[in-house]
Amino acid sequence: MTRLRIIFLILSMALIAQACLPAQTQPNESVEEPQTITEDAPIPTATATEAPLPTPTIAPTTEPTVTPAPRVRVQAIGGNLYIRRGPSTLYDRIGLLKRGEQAEVIGTDVLSKWVQVKIPGTEQTGWVSILTEYSQIDGDLSQVDSFTFTDFPLPAYIENCTEHDLLVLPNELYLYSLYTNSTYLNEVQVDPGVYTIKDLFVEGEPVYLTVDVREGQTVYITENALDETHLCGAVN
Repeated sequence: MTRLRIIFLILSMALIAQACLPAQTQPNESVEEPQTITEDAPIPTATATEAPLPTPTIAPTTEPTVTPAPRVRVQAIGGNLYIRRGPSTLYDRIGLLKRGEQAEVIGTDVLSKWVQVKIPGTEQTGWVSILTEYSQIDGDLSQVDSFTFTDFPLPAYIENCTEHDLLVLPNELYLYSLYTNSTYLNEVQVDPGVYTIKDLFVEGEPVYLTVDVREGQTVYITENALDETHLCGAVN
């Protein structure tokens, strides 16, 4: 083999070896790695952790202590007391406080010295006078409500229809005979209550009749102590 061929063969082998070497990456070039995006992957979110609210402390409430007003009572002393429908003797008697008995006072009348009471043993109320010496108050009346009683009483009368003059007791009210009817002297207005009748034209002036007069009523006396009768308005 000639020398020239040997040199050509060496150069050919060098070129072949150079072609087999891998390509080198340029130092200034950056290689971006591919990113894989998964649609189902949850997007991370920031979780805010709230601090627990403090539990308010409720101070215990104390119910106000209500002290009931002391009861006020009226007592019958030295005798019996009538209980009437209203604060006056012009009203009907609807009950009785016997001597020593008491009744609770629930009201007073601003215009008179009468107290409203619960009638013992019933659901009714009535009125008792505190002007009489037979009544006594136990307690402070200023603790009791006052009001004006506006149910006015109905007038009551006794009329003499006889031919004798009469006297109404215990009030000692003089009733002229029927013949003075024109001037109404044979009629008198009275408080509701029990009355006795005395005949002034009979010897001894006897008490011969008892009548019970109610509110709004006129009681006609048609008989005298001699058992003689005469109708009112009939003049012989």
